[in-house]
Amino acid sequence: MKVSHSIGEDTLDKRERIIQAAIEVFREHGIEKTKISDIVKKAQIAQGTFYLYFPSKLSVMPAIAEKMAARMEGAIRQSVDSQKEWTGQLREMIGAVFTVTGEYRDVSALVYAGLSATEHVREWEDIYRPLYMRVATIIEEWEREGGVRKTDPHRTARLLIGLAESAAEQVYLFDSFDPAEEQKQQEAVYEFVINALRM
Repeated sequence: MKVSHSIGEDTLDKRERIIQAAIEVFREHGIEKTKISDIVKKAQIAQGTFYLYFPSKLSVMPAIAEKMAARMEGAIRQSVDSQKEWTGQLREMIGAVFTVTGEYRDVSALVYAGLSATEHVREWEDIYRPLYMRVATIIEEWEREGGVRKTDPHRTARLLIGLAESAAEQVYLFDSFDPAEEQKQQEAVYEFVINALRM
């Protein structure tokens, strides 16, 4: 039983190493110039091992997107204080989206480009589903408490995450990052959503 457990951990470790190495190499070289040999060298694994997990370099993209979405879902779970008014929770949620988008700023555009260039773009909704469900649950609670008007919480969650992510990317994908601009952008998203959801 113990051997099986360590094999599982080893498998997970190798897959994680490939994903992390791919993120770093895509950041350094871009998608077009990256070779699988670059990824396996960075991951310190044999090239054959790469193909056990991914058939091509572009097939790593959904795994990177999954990592980003999971990180965002976790950041929202940790940041949003359910004891606060919905407006305070909204501000924390937007802040969490901006934080994670900032962490992945130099790879997120590559991931979107890589996914849209392949059949993997159809997986996007599945990848983001746990994140959308987390936000929809929060919105449902706001509605139950009478703080916001009735909506389709799942659609509203997708729109809210899409808006916050897009607004964050506009700040982070510029060559020179400006913290004051980041704050203004977060505030603009917050005001927009407040006005959209308020009773």
